[in-house]
Amino acid sequence: MSNVLLEMKDITKTFPGVHALDHFSFNLCAGEVHALVGENGAGKSTLMKILYGVYAPDEGEIFIEGQKVAIKSPSEALQLGIGEVFQELNVCMQMDVTNNIFIGNLKTKKHLIDDKTLRKEAEKILQDTVGLYVDPTLPVRSLSIAEQQMVEIAKVISRGGKVIVFDEPTTSLTKEETNHLYKIIEKLKKQGMGIVYITHRFEELEILADRVTVMRDGKFIRTMNYADTTNEELVNLMVGREMTEKYPDYKRKIGEVVLHAKGIKNKSGIKVDEIVVHKGEIVGMAGLVGAGRTESMRILIGADKGKIDELTLFDKQVKQFKNVHSSIENGVVYMTEDRKADGLALSLNVEKNISIASLKKLSRRGLVSEKKAEENANTYVEKLQIKISGLEQQTKLLSGGNQQKVILAKWMSCNPRILIFDEPTKGIDVGAKFEIYKLMNQLSDAGLGIILISSDLSEVIGMSDRVYVYREGHTVGELSHAEIEASNIMQYATGIKKQEGR
Repeated sequence: MSNVLLEMKDITKTFPGVHALDHFSFNLCAGEVHALVGENGAGKSTLMKILYGVYAPDEGEIFIEGQKVAIKSPSEALQLGIGEVFQELNVCMQMDVTNNIFIGNLKTKKHLIDDKTLRKEAEKILQDTVGLYVDPTLPVRSLSIAEQQMVEIAKVISRGGKVIVFDEPTTSLTKEETNHLYKIIEKLKKQGMGIVYITHRFEELEILADRVTVMRDGKFIRTMNYADTTNEELVNLMVGREMTEKYPDYKRKIGEVVLHAKGIKNKSGIKVDEIVVHKGEIVGMAGLVGAGRTESMRILIGADKGKIDELTLFDKQVKQFKNVHSSIENGVVYMTEDRKADGLALSLNVEKNISIASLKKLSRRGLVSEKKAEENANTYVEKLQIKISGLEQQTKLLSGGNQQKVILAKWMSCNPRILIFDEPTKGIDVGAKFEIYKLMNQLSDAGLGIILISSDLSEVIGMSDRVYVYREGHTVGELSHAEIEASNIMQYATGIKKQEGR
């Protein structure tokens, strides 16, 4: 691994009010997987966007195989043999597989595009390098996310790629698809390619990483062989402090019942006998993917069609919510799993995102008071410690953890009494997770009833006072605090154990 393919020296990049990268250096050798880790907002994506020609560095130099280069666009990066596979895939959905692979690099015969040759080459690259057997004339939109990723990788290889960056590539993949991707990465590594791998999943580092570089607040912290470190050391380096506890130690004060829903059901197989939440309580919802947790809560808040036999809120029987607006008015809010698609208006600034759900409260005579909106936003930015350059900063420029806090600020502006968190720490780093957990404890201390839906079993165990376990649309178990153990949850979730009366 002595052959250096890529070197980035003293890279500096600033945005208004934010020092994203501060003289950061990084190198990549042929035939290695070099992992890049750090909290959300540490500068990983900014660094890779500079490498890919999306941003220009303010200072610093980039060398490819010892030659200094200036990368001004993604197409120039591809020509230099640099490719990236982002979480948001860079494919043209309407175009077919062949054209996606050879876009900007189309082969011609007598000044005409040679479709037949291109299709054969596309087929060969897909089969030989990424093990994908699909018709290259199919539109990319008809492929799965995993197959679209393979097309992205094939595009890099078709240009004689030397360096490929994977940024959280397994987020939307099944276990089988993830294992297939690991095999492809190993194959590319053996062929001499250099691979930069960005992930929050430490189990992936154990499988793939040769070296790992830690960055924090845009600065270089340390590079080491992965075999010579531990995940605990990496976490401590990432956050700049010892993370002795993954979940904040907290003793909650649980009060009276604030939500009691009986008979939540729909025509798609959801059939939940009852859900009970107390004041100041965090109720976990566990189960395998597709077990019906999110679906039942979306019926509860009126987002999806379904029926609730009986709904009691704060000791008063109420009608089933007709829509989300009705749910919000009754003090029940839902923080969606997909924050980018459903939780935020990414092109709007922080102030507008925080204010958007409480315009009535911030208005006078039908007009929004800019002063009230600004004061309201500032209150929650300070209260939730949201890291921003200013209220005018676009939300899409924030880290995942800070985006999640903006969504929480939006819903806190509505003065909720019951808060449903759906996968609240998905895609955010360990330090930001700890902050979200502390906020959840503060909210429960303020008397809110909280429902926590999470696929992270340790998160459910670490944060919940009680747990409902779902299986195939039903609640199959209810565990008291003393009964909350991984083995108990999994036995109910897989059908090994059944609770009487359920």
